[in-house]
Amino acid sequence: MNDDFKTIKEKIILNSPALAEYILKTSGYPNEHEQLKEIRETTIEKYKHMSIMNAAVDETQFLAMLLKLMNAKNTLEIGVFTGYSLLATALALPDDGKVLAVDPNREAYEVGLPSIKKAGIEHKIEFVQGNAMPFLNDLVSKGKEGSFDFAFVDADKENYINYHEPLMKLVKVGGVIAFDNTLWFGSVAFADDDQVFKNDPVMEYIKKHGHEAIKNLNTFLATDPRIESVLLSIGDGLTLCRRKY
Repeated sequence: MNDDFKTIKEKIILNSPALAEYILKTSGYPNEHEQLKEIRETTIEKYKHMSIMNAAVDETQFLAMLLKLMNAKNTLEIGVFTGYSLLATALALPDDGKVLAVDPNREAYEVGLPSIKKAGIEHKIEFVQGNAMPFLNDLVSKGKEGSFDFAFVDADKENYINYHEPLMKLVKVGGVIAFDNTLWFGSVAFADDDQVFKNDPVMEYIKKHGHEAIKNLNTFLATDPRIESVLLSIGDGLTLCRRKY
């Protein structure tokens, strides 16, 4: 098992590390764009275990294919980090497509920016430094309702459910909102008082940061009549929501 895989394996829901590595070696890495690989490796080098904040390789490739099948042209990205999923989206869009992205951390975005420029698709990307809620509300107030085909959310988990409402206005009917990390390291399967959270600093942190918020989001999305939703066991969990009306 190589070092790259050891760094990211904590985020993969599959119970078999060998099978997860097989998927990456057989399909994920061979199909990974050269500059996406650069961002992934640069992020691992700079941020070590924090590099798992980037979307998983196989998940990102799935979303890129979905964008092509949808013939998506205008997309939103809430949470950017070093730009792995952002670059994947831009590569999947047509030459006149656009991804509008927001993140408060410009420094992290600039880690991946040289690779984005090298890929020749910087003209498809508009990065906005700032917090997501005022950014989304501002788009709504400016009359951008129904302007986007797709939105990808990979930011602070506590606000996912709040982002859903403005996104339901901004994404067109028939469009898709994708929420990342909706299995939250597998923790959503356990009650708050489960033994899995006892005497394990990592699991205690996961419980404290996002566990309840993600569980509440999953319950809400499953019963929201405005969408069709599916929770997929890919990466750290991915929920796709198709806006019905």
